[in-house]
Amino acid sequence: MEELQIGSTVTGIYKTGKYIGEVTAVRPEHYLVKVLAVLKHPTQGDLHHVKEADVPFFQERRALAFREQTNVPKQMVKPYDGEVPDYKESLRTALHKQMQDLTENGTPWAERSLQCLRALEQDYRL
Repeated sequence: MEELQIGSTVTGIYKTGKYIGEVTAVRPEHYLVKVLAVLKHPTQGDLHHVKEADVPFFQERRALAFREQTNVPKQMVKPYDGEVPDYKESLRTALHKQMQDLTENGTPWAERSLQCLRALEQDYRL
């Protein structure tokens, strides 16, 4: 695969979230990506015990902030050629999509995740 250049618009998966961003640096194993929009909100809970509600620490995971920069492994970055949506609207859409999916799930893990997402929705001021 051809290496992306600084200034390229890309999608990148960071932990369990997916974002649209701009490459700001190229490193041996990673691209430094500046976040411009959210495609998928990060999954809530303990990543070592996926979809389990009864864990010692059920983690609330925030989406990366607008213009926040993060190292994304090169294999998790792909070129993006669409229109970049407004960050806040993309965050709202991704959050509400995940909340809808969790509501339909109905498991104890989904309920705990929804509690976290409702708190984040208030914190994000959506």
